[in-house]
Amino acid sequence: MNAPAAPEPRASEPRAEDRPARLTVGVVGAGRVGPALAASLRLAGHRPVAVSAVSDASRRRAAELLPDVPVVEPARVLALADLVLLTVPDDALPGLVEGLADTGAVRPGQLLVHTSGRYGARVLDPARRAGALPLALHPAMTFTGTAVDVQRLAGCSFGVTAPEELRLAAEALVIEMGGEPEWIAEEARPLYHAALALGANHLVTLVAQSMELLHKAGVAAPDRMLGPLLGAALDNALRSGDAALTGPVARGDAGTVAAHVAELRKHAPATVAGYLAMARTTADRALAHGLLRPELAEDLLGVLAEPSGGAAHPADPADGPQGDER
Repeated sequence: MNAPAAPEPRASEPRAEDRPARLTVGVVGAGRVGPALAASLRLAGHRPVAVSAVSDASRRRAAELLPDVPVVEPARVLALADLVLLTVPDDALPGLVEGLADTGAVRPGQLLVHTSGRYGARVLDPARRAGALPLALHPAMTFTGTAVDVQRLAGCSFGVTAPEELRLAAEALVIEMGGEPEWIAEEARPLYHAALALGANHLVTLVAQSMELLHKAGVAAPDRMLGPLLGAALDNALRSGDAALTGPVARGDAGTVAAHVAELRKHAPATVAGYLAMARTTADRALAHGLLRPELAEDLLGVLAEPSGGAAHPADPADGPQGDER
């Protein structure tokens, strides 16, 4: 009787020959991202061995997500680890890489991974000249610095940039962390990162402002009111794009928009500039996609073109402080 054929590997999984060997893992910069990624790699069979942390908060994160992993200096992390995660702020990354390379901390054959969305693999060139294997793996996820982040990595997209010869290794590491690799060209990294920041970072600001305004309007639980509404809006936007636009701007209700601006100037003047900017962009997109009728757009755009949105002039002292509510 013939033995059954070995099952074909799933498309989402790397072949056995493409999987990285079990690696010792180090983290330079125990912010919200690094410990979570290292903990995820540990679940995949790799072994975290060292982490660098400066602040009390980063030490607490390391202790929670990487218990029993020693906290050491960055150079020591590189000395102990086959795979090093450089999880520092974007602006600190180039200097860190140059410093590690200049001091001889980088070892030939060492996998050096940064998680910056802004940079591709080129920022690691000083380490690459010292023999390191450079990978840019950016998780498209917001992090809390707690164990919940490890769970959220399941299905998370990673922006991957690496030399062609390291592409399979980069993709395999992402898959082992539960993520989905998305290849981003080196020159496209800044645009890629700007797109994510526009959608995710600014969303947090908008939601926080909305909750503050609802609280001022007397709503006891703004989060409960907004949750279903924002969930539906996000789902519709992801499914339908601009076709999901709704509300007074998309309808051309200029009077309603003018009333909004007047109320915002009275109760929360710091929100007016953002409201007007988003309303103008919404109107432009609604016009371009045939949702806003041109005959209604003129009055609406007139309201949005006024610095005060049709209310009193910004210099009027009766309006209170402008753009700085404390």
